[in-house]
Amino acid sequence: MTKQRTIAKEITLTGVGLHTGENVTMKFVPAPENHGYAFKRVDLEGEPIIEADANYVINTQRGTNLEKRGVKIQTSEHVLAALVGLEIDNVMIELDAPEPPIMDGSSKYFVEALEKAGIVEQEAEREVYVVKDVITYRDEATGSEITVIPSEEYQVTTMVDFGTKVLGTQNATLERLSDFKAEISDSRTFSFLHELEMLLEHGLIKGGDLNNAIVYVDKEISEATMVKLQKAFKKEKLSVKPNGILDNLTLHHPNEAARHKLLDVIGDLALIGSRIQGKVIANKPGHYVNTQFAKKLAKIIKLEKRNKVPKYDLNKAPLMDVTQIMGMLPHRPPFLLVDKILELSDKHVVGVKNVTMNEPFFVGHFPGAPVMPGVLQVEAMAQTGGILVLSTVPDPENYLTYFMKIDNVKFKQQVVPGDTLIFKCDLMSPIRRGICHMQAYAYANGKLVSEAELMAQIVKTKND
Repeated sequence: MTKQRTIAKEITLTGVGLHTGENVTMKFVPAPENHGYAFKRVDLEGEPIIEADANYVINTQRGTNLEKRGVKIQTSEHVLAALVGLEIDNVMIELDAPEPPIMDGSSKYFVEALEKAGIVEQEAEREVYVVKDVITYRDEATGSEITVIPSEEYQVTTMVDFGTKVLGTQNATLERLSDFKAEISDSRTFSFLHELEMLLEHGLIKGGDLNNAIVYVDKEISEATMVKLQKAFKKEKLSVKPNGILDNLTLHHPNEAARHKLLDVIGDLALIGSRIQGKVIANKPGHYVNTQFAKKLAKIIKLEKRNKVPKYDLNKAPLMDVTQIMGMLPHRPPFLLVDKILELSDKHVVGVKNVTMNEPFFVGHFPGAPVMPGVLQVEAMAQTGGILVLSTVPDPENYLTYFMKIDNVKFKQQVVPGDTLIFKCDLMSPIRRGICHMQAYAYANGKLVSEAELMAQIVKTKND
């Protein structure tokens, strides 16, 4: 396992926002373990924070734009790509404007600043989602498609077809993240002339100039248009070079457009909130399809984490056997539904129930098709949780446990004779006045079989 990483010290960059034209001061700040990436608007009251989360994407016009409770961040992708490309896990990005500085239209200057700040290892291990199945998102309207397949490491391939003579079809591949700085980070954003005219006409890209965007000339330029461009970019003279690029900007790579699209994919997929071990193949990628895929993958990862079955050594001597359990719980056969306790702390408990054909409820539930009733699975989870709450009093034998509330109960798999049920209950809030609020799970055969939020209270039955 690899350790998480952050930066050693704060570092500041200044520039202008591409679309707003506003002066921006941006500061990278070290962040604690498991913090992830987040943006802080220090220019607003309360300095609100927007986490780099795909669920906060509000639109993808001219960049990936986030919004949380009315607070916005525009064009987040280039900054996030630099963080992922340097394998940094935890950073706060402070801004005094809604948009990071465009710099030269790539991630190059962000990479340089982060390296200058220094990268340090933290104690916690990095969580990585290992892709085991093919996962795809396709936008039928545009034909754009992103797929991730199993791989030994995080890799990205982009395939783009702009349908113009000046640019045409391009491909780019990043075999390993360690190559991001050298191969991808300096690839600049780009625009076609017809797009540029529209953006200028609507008062957009106020911070754009020919130093931070490649302009591909995909049609004849009229004299009036050339004058307008000269004025917009504060140039006395503009020309189209033989390679179809406006003015005298030199490409860093022959396929710089495809490499920049790859950079965008990496930045947008940072919004998943988890590292990926898999190969991403993006056909005609764009911010919309990128972020939709990020949302889909984030949902899959969240579901798998939620349903992930913890591993316990069932052959290990239990913390409590059934006799010790009966010393705490008032329940007795045939209604004692916990055989042993494997773990117990002040915040969680793990118990086990071996389900056999001898269970009395199988007589009627159901003849010829024995299935453990769901209500008894919930009762078994509650009894396990009862051990947790009763462990907080010195004389548990003098208390009874009563249900107060059951919420969000779900049954996912049948429980049948021969199954070994493992119950895990975690406190959702501190125990107060004998009231215990728990999230409980039941597992069998390597799968989640049921879950519920439980609230119970212990009540004293005997006087001292």
